[in-house]
This record gives sequence, C-alpha cells and structure tokens, in this order.
Amino acid sequence: MEPGRRGSLALLTDLYQFTMAYGYWRAGRQREPAEFELFFRRCPCRGGFALSAGLGECLAFLRGFRLREPEIEYLQSVLPSTTEKAFFDYLRTMDASEVTVSSAPEGSVVFATVPLLQVKGPLLVVQLLETTLLCLVNYASLVATNAARFRMLAGPDKKLLELGLRRAQGPDGGLSASKYSYIGGFDWTSNVLAGKLYGVPVRGTVAHSYIMSFTSLMETLKPLDGDEPVDFLPLAELWLQRVCQMLQVPQDRVNRGELAAFVSYAIAFPHNFQGLVDTYSIMGSGIPNFCAVALALNQLGYRAIGIRVDSGDLGKQAREIRQVLRTCSANFQVPWFAAIPIAVSNDISERSLEELMQEGNEIDMIGIGTNVVTCPLQPSLGCVYKLVKVNGRPKLKLTEDEEKMTIPGSKVVYRLYDATGLAFMDLMALEEEPPAGAGQEVAVRLLGRSEEARRVTPMAVEILHRTYFKDGQVCQALPSLLEVKSHAQASLSLLSPAHKRLQDPEPYQVAVTEKLYFLLSDLRRSSR
Repeated sequence: MEPGRRGSLALLTDLYQFTMAYGYWRAGRQREPAEFELFFRRCPCRGGFALSAGLGECLAFLRGFRLREPEIEYLQSVLPSTTEKAFFDYLRTMDASEVTVSSAPEGSVVFATVPLLQVKGPLLVVQLLETTLLCLVNYASLVATNAARFRMLAGPDKKLLELGLRRAQGPDGGLSASKYSYIGGFDWTSNVLAGKLYGVPVRGTVAHSYIMSFTSLMETLKPLDGDEPVDFLPLAELWLQRVCQMLQVPQDRVNRGELAAFVSYAIAFPHNFQGLVDTYSIMGSGIPNFCAVALALNQLGYRAIGIRVDSGDLGKQAREIRQVLRTCSANFQVPWFAAIPIAVSNDISERSLEELMQEGNEIDMIGIGTNVVTCPLQPSLGCVYKLVKVNGRPKLKLTEDEEKMTIPGSKVVYRLYDATGLAFMDLMALEEEPPAGAGQEVAVRLLGRSEEARRVTPMAVEILHRTYFKDGQVCQALPSLLEVKSHAQASLSLLSPAHKRLQDPEPYQVAVTEKLYFLLSDLRRSSR
C-alpha cells in the first residue's frame, strides 16, 4: 500500500458496506453485538491446505480505523442525497475500539471452512470491516500458500529467490508478493523496496543488457592483500587462454564483449562476482569467460560467488557447468571452485520445478517470478466473510448450493493431534461447550456430504485461535517476519505428508461437535 493511500484505508471497501451501514443506523441496529467469520470454502490449487497470512496488516488497519473529515465529505458526495446528516455525524465518532478479533497465528496451516479470523463487535462497524479484511487476507494467504508449494517441491536445501516484481499486479501486488512469498518459504527477493519496508533479504545479479552493452574495457584491480593495482583484463585473458585449452573451446569464438562485461562487474564487486552466462553461448563463451574471470579473481585473493543461467534446459546445463567447475578446480588446484553456486531462472512453474527435481540436478538457487506472484493455478483464494451471530442469536446462511452454507454461532476451534504428533482434525465447537482435552473421547460429525458421525480420541489438543485485537489495541506481541516464516514451516511439519501432497492430497478432516451439529440441523429445518 502506497503511503499516500494509507490515510484512506477506511474507504478501501465496497460502496454497499456504507449503504448497509446506513440501513442499520436508520433501523437503530448499529450497536447490536454481532460476529462474523472469515474463511475459504476450498483449499487453493487443488491442494490440501493453505497458509494464513495478512494478520499483521489487518491489525494495523484496525488500529487506525476511523473516518476523517475528507472521507466523510467524499461519502456525502456519493451516497444518496436523502441520507440523513446525523448518519455522517455518527460515522465521525466510529472506530474499532469495541471490536475483538481472534485468529490463528500468522503463518499457520489452515483448512477450508475453518475461520481464519473471528470478528466481534457492533454490527455496523464489523460489517464495514468486511471488504478491507478480505482484501488484506485473500492475496496474502494465496501467495504464502503458493510459495510454500514451491518450497516443498524444491526441498529444504535449494535457495529460492522471488523476482516477480515486474510481472506483479501493480506496486501493491509486487510488495505483497515479496513479503508473503518470504513467509511461504522463499529465501530472498529481488524487490529492493520490500527489503527496506519488511526486512526481506534482497539479492540480485545482472541482466543480459549489461553483458550486451560491453565491447571492450581496460581497468585495474588491487589484490586483496596488496597495494599495487593489477591490469585485470590482461590477467583474465591469460586465464581465458588456459581455460579454453583445458575445455578445448576455440578462443577466437569466445565473445570479447562478454569477457569485458564480466571483468567490469568483477572490478566493481570483487567480493561478490557472479556471472550471467547465457547471453551468447553458454559452453562456447559464457562459461569460459566466467571461469577466466573467476580464476583471475582467485589469483588476487577473491572468490566468485555464483553463476546464473536464464534459458534452455536448466537441469542439463547445470550438470554440464558443474562438471566444468570440477575440472577447473582439479586442473588449477582451486578447491572451492567446484562448489560455486549455480542459479537458474526462466519462467519456472510448479510443473517445470517438479521435473527439475525429479531428474536430479546441480542447481543451488532457483529464481521464480511470474508463477509465484500471479498464482496462475488459482488467481484468488476466495475467502468470504459471513455473519454467524447477531444479538445473541446464531445465524445460518442456507442456500441451494450446500457448499455456501455457513456454520452458525460463536465457536472455538481445536486442532487435534494423533499419537505421532501430527494434526488429523480441526474440530469446531460452540463456545459454551466443555473444552476438548487430550486423551478424552469426543463425538464429532465430519463436514461434507455424508456428515458422518465418529468418535475420536486425540493425544494432544490445541486451541487454534488467539485474541489479537481488543479494546482498540493489539493485545498479543506480534512476531517478526522471520518468526512468522519459521512458524509456517513448523506448522507444515505437523501435517501428514498425505495431506501435503500437491496433487490429489488426502483430505484433512474438519468436523463439528454433536451439539454444534444439532444446532446446525435445527436452524436448517426452521429456515426452510
């Protein structure tokens, strides 16, 4: 969110929220106690889970929620002229001081139908919060989930770089993608502003345009432990001759401009030299030039830090490059050379990453842009915000589409764990029910078409939600972004591999207690 728009966040909503607010106010219902739940109906990308994200931004929004005079004046201009002036006077006094928000900790694994947020407060106010909360949670949770899927495909050891800013849905989308892909398991972003605003570690290399812009160069570089500058290009050329002889590559076919570009970058960043090697010919030019410059740097006491490939058969090329690096390491007696990190990028998707990982590779870092920030497998998480209780009365949305039916009442959500320590069920119970306990059998009804009755005995029980906002203040210490990321990985580790499969996962069980089930059944009958 751009700084200039933060002051108007209360207007980041749909117009009908204000027309409904006026209706509540005219009917004298604005202060009736109400409760809404924010949840999604299906796990994204045909997977079995999602990661909750966006809570921190929701709390920042709630802390500052109020309508200032410029916003009031704008509302007066767009609402019907018959809207009473006293309504706008009421809006001037409105804030979130009577709102209570409970949530699973940010980064938690969450499932369809189970609330991500529970929002209680005066009816008019909690209604007005709907669209903004959905906006702050939907994309954040989707990107975090998408990033987690890439992380699971890549495994724990590969480094992941998010570089999707140029393909993102505008500046706000780009910043959100950088922040929430980090929560989902990425290591770095190329987005400098995201680094500044959120503390996400930033990384970058060079573009092909940098390589293409050079034709020649003559500069010097001081040895790491010396004072006299060395003419670096001639030194690199000497090493190029040796490398080409070793690789049996004709030296006259190696691109001189590419060598000049590598030399220029090495002089600018002798401690951080990395080469983009596919501008011309990878094995015929890029790799010989990179090795020559890296070996020249080594002679002066420096170490290159990486190679990047941005086209072609990435797995095959990485294996061939690794073999060259090992050969150079052995021939020139430079042990660290064999382990120079290899980075790849090139419109990497879930499918192409899965293929890369199946065939085995020598890749150390993977740059992913479009397919992490745009979430092409599912463009929206589809969160909804539904009324479950008002004025002490449970509320049920009953439609012909059974998937859109809501679960009424104020609820506690328990996460149940088996003897192996893995989560096997999320259980929703009414607030007034006795708490679920470890080792205690409980009768449940599985949600779904069958609504099957079961009895389960959890070995451990966790209350999923915590109260994060009350009396106008955040009432929990909020974790850092790194801590949220760590929590996300810990939460995923408590989920069975069968539930984490990216294709055809085993459905995770979500259930309600018998008492909540009977309330649901009674409301169904009375609503027909």
